[in-house]
Amino acid sequence: MSPRGTGCSAGLLLTVGWLLLAGLQSASGTNVTAAVQDAGLAHEVEGEEETDDNDSETKEHNAPPETEDVSNGNVVKEVEFGMCTVTCGIGVREVILTNGCPGGESKCVVRVEECRGPIDCGWGKPISESLESVRLACVHTSPLNRFKYMWKLLRPDQQSIVLVNDSAILEVHRESHPLAFECDTLDNNEIVATIKFTVYTSSELQMRRSSLPATDAALILVLTIGVIICVFIIFLLIFIIINWAAVKAFWGAKASTLEAQSEQSSARYKDSTSLDQLPTEMPGEDDALSEWNE
Repeated sequence: MSPRGTGCSAGLLLTVGWLLLAGLQSASGTNVTAAVQDAGLAHEVEGEEETDDNDSETKEHNAPPETEDVSNGNVVKEVEFGMCTVTCGIGVREVILTNGCPGGESKCVVRVEECRGPIDCGWGKPISESLESVRLACVHTSPLNRFKYMWKLLRPDQQSIVLVNDSAILEVHRESHPLAFECDTLDNNEIVATIKFTVYTSSELQMRRSSLPATDAALILVLTIGVIICVFIIFLLIFIIINWAAVKAFWGAKASTLEAQSEQSSARYKDSTSLDQLPTEMPGEDDALSEWNE
């Protein structure tokens, strides 16, 4: 074979080899693309399935709760709240069960809980006082350390002074002029009650104590008289009801006596009237008799 023929065959072999490699690469690329597409479809299908599962779970969670069958024997417990022990500030009230009480009772107290009224409690009275000092108390419930307390000295037309004392009880010594104090009860830095006090001087306190007995005595006298009158009226009504027959007979006899007396008086009046209406003697007869006598 000539060298030229050998070179042509070698070139042809190289060309065929390159064509085979190109075909193999294109086939492998097509397979990879198909595999990627298949994986994407699989992920999409799984995502749709997960979405459907989540939607079904959401529907299950958002679905309204099934009503409990009454035939299972469960008793629905109903509660009501009692009156609060205070009209302002902090107090307690009873929680009363009106259905499902043990022992078949109609009502039973379940627990006692805290209740609250309006914050402003107005002007209060001291818990104890003497001519030298007075003790004031903030609005509170037990335990005392549950709340925080802030005492203030009130001044007219001026800003109040916050005192150092932060306890529920404040002891104040009387001065030459009256003082006004205010206590704020705080729960979690929120004012839940406030109350004010007036601390009078010793002379003012003595004057108030001397004026109170006279007022109290007059009030007690009026109340006593009123009670006595009410009791007397009640006993009188009871006596009349019990002895109604005797009372009726007594009033009947008295009424008949009064009627007879009225009839007698009317008859006398008629007689006197008839006598007054009789004709007077004729003057002619008197003259005839006088002439005959002469």
